[in-house]
Amino acid sequence: MSRLEMIWVGIGLGGQLCFFSRFLVQWIASERRKESVVPVAFWYFSIIGGIILLFYAIHRKDIVFILGQATGILIYSRNLHLIARSKKGLKSQSAQQM
Repeated sequence: MSRLEMIWVGIGLGGQLCFFSRFLVQWIASERRKESVVPVAFWYFSIIGGIILLFYAIHRKDIVFILGQATGILIYSRNLHLIARSKKGLKSQSAQQM
């Protein structure tokens, strides 16, 4: 394996580690609250890991992997947008009540 390929494998493994971290964060948050929760960090780890894995998939020219990661990134981004919009709405309601 060439040095460049080893670097790309490292990038792919880094992306996979980041992607796995989202499950670890979700599990810890759920254990702390004693109920199933999905913290915002889950979505950030999803996007970061998804982007890194997308670059790796593009390098590998794997269309199945590319489509899967690209679709996931859109979904993760949409979830973060919905969370931000919800928080913004809660802040405006709180300000109106004062």
